[in-house]
Amino acid sequence: MDAATYPRLARIASPADLRQFPETELPAVAEELRQFLIASVASSGGHFGANLGVVELTVALHYLYATPEDRLIWDVGHQGYPHKILTGRAERITSIKQKDGLAPFPKRAESPYDAFGVGHSSTSISAALGMALAAQHQGEARRVVAVIGDGALTAGMAYEALNHGGDIEPDLLVVLNDNGMSISENVGALTKMLSRLLVSRRLNALRERAKRAMPRRSLMARFVKRWEEHAKGMFVPSTLFEELGFHYTGPIDGHDLPQLLHSLRTVKELRGPQLLHVITTKGKGYAPAERAQIEYHAVGPFDPARGVQPKPPGKATYTDVFSDWLCDMAAADARLLGITPAMREGSGLVRFSRDYPQRYFDVGIAEQHAVTLAAGMACAGAKPVVAIYSSFLQRAYDQLVHDVALQKLPVLFAVDRAGVVGPDGPTHAGNLDLSFLRCVPGLLIMAPGDERECRLLLSTGFHHAGPAVVRYPRGVGTGVAAGSDLATVPVGKAELRRHGHTLALLVFGAPLAAAARVAEALDLTLVNMRFIKPLDTALLTELARDHAGFVSIEDNVIAGGAGSGVGEWLATQGLTLPLLQLGLPDHFQEHASREQLLAEAGLDAAGIEAAIRRRYATLLQRPRTQQTG
Repeated sequence: MDAATYPRLARIASPADLRQFPETELPAVAEELRQFLIASVASSGGHFGANLGVVELTVALHYLYATPEDRLIWDVGHQGYPHKILTGRAERITSIKQKDGLAPFPKRAESPYDAFGVGHSSTSISAALGMALAAQHQGEARRVVAVIGDGALTAGMAYEALNHGGDIEPDLLVVLNDNGMSISENVGALTKMLSRLLVSRRLNALRERAKRAMPRRSLMARFVKRWEEHAKGMFVPSTLFEELGFHYTGPIDGHDLPQLLHSLRTVKELRGPQLLHVITTKGKGYAPAERAQIEYHAVGPFDPARGVQPKPPGKATYTDVFSDWLCDMAAADARLLGITPAMREGSGLVRFSRDYPQRYFDVGIAEQHAVTLAAGMACAGAKPVVAIYSSFLQRAYDQLVHDVALQKLPVLFAVDRAGVVGPDGPTHAGNLDLSFLRCVPGLLIMAPGDERECRLLLSTGFHHAGPAVVRYPRGVGTGVAAGSDLATVPVGKAELRRHGHTLALLVFGAPLAAAARVAEALDLTLVNMRFIKPLDTALLTELARDHAGFVSIEDNVIAGGAGSGVGEWLATQGLTLPLLQLGLPDHFQEHASREQLLAEAGLDAAGIEAAIRRRYATLLQRPRTQQTG
């Protein structure tokens, strides 16, 4: 770090160093931190707007609380970069999201200051409550603070924690960082409640002055207290939290450091559950990010003087294919309704939300509600499509099983970010969905090998009489034109792409292009399986007659995945045909590029070929007449 450019920040290797500064210098520290953050993210890319919004809050919390002994829990972690910079990781901040670099979110193994590992939202209050109760049980006087955004507060888990915490009254501070945003604009009734801020600030100041001006036990004081409770119900977004047992303070300006410090000092001395409501601006201090908060949520490298520039057109992503299909199918079938749990941009619903606003439902960060909402729609004759990331679908597994599959309802799940995801790390990896979906009775599960097939399978799933899943990867496809029709394919029918010798490569989804190169190089049979459930057992039976072995290839963990389904089928048929299962490893892969992680897992062409040569070396060396015997 350049000490001439950042004279104060360069002296901070830990929060203990920050606490050596006089309080009057903290605004200057915060400004240096903001400028360093802008320069760092512009250099390497990463989450941006949310981090700019919590600079002053991060400085204030680390200044007043004795971290890491006091526990500071960040919800989601999109806003964790200033925290990482102040806790000894400034020199490595440009390595964030890169292989062997800093993790994109707080991670316990990375630093003692990362008290809880995160990546998905709305966990902070539960985790902080658990830490506060453990400290109380062990007789430790540590403080615990959870920082949660108003977007994350749309999830039911946050209210489960508030309900519990308000009942047992631990010493816990929840900081509500209210910026009106998650990744997109926030939605829902809670957002409307929190938006009544100007009158709230004025009323808060008035009531505090009134309290100080009169004796505590006077008749007038009791009257003012009663009036205050009624007025808060009319004007101030605090009644909900206080009814749940949390003492509410705020709202205050989250960029006013002196006010932040004063308020934090006050609540720090109070016992029991506290909630401090701070108002911040996502992207604060960088004008383009303040104006375009959605676009600047996460960015690639950019020139700070010019801002983020539009990307030149390239290959379509699988998300693009889904987006086009959704609008085309909506035009063809008025029963289609689209649902997203707060991922309009990421899941490709921007155009749909604009073209079909009455048929578009953003439920906030509420995956469980999204799935059961779809079940209710399907019961009433609609055809709901739930657009959801693979790792987010994990949160709604019970609803998928009980509310959709058990009732055999025609809900289509468009599962994005399946398989290896990459820089966002293991919290966002879609490595498990085939394993946890394959065991659900009556569920149609599909994985396209290219863009055209993605569109075909989406139409197939939409017209299916029961629940269906189409899972597809993050990023660009292979360059195959998706087309514009709404054709379908026969359910459970695989596609024989190449007839070779010795071995049959059974490919499920995204690894198809890499496997095709291996099949060509080794003269092997290549099957685009398409369907994980049901398997094309007729084709498998035929292939088993004239091949010496099978190789299953999938971008899912091997345990319980598509290859396991092939193995189970072989067992039920009494076939002893050798089966090599290739897939993702039985551990959580760390963050790196998607290409690096596929190579690490042996799912690039070189890795697939090497694994086949190791396992089937003898078979590959035999004359072909002996191989197929």
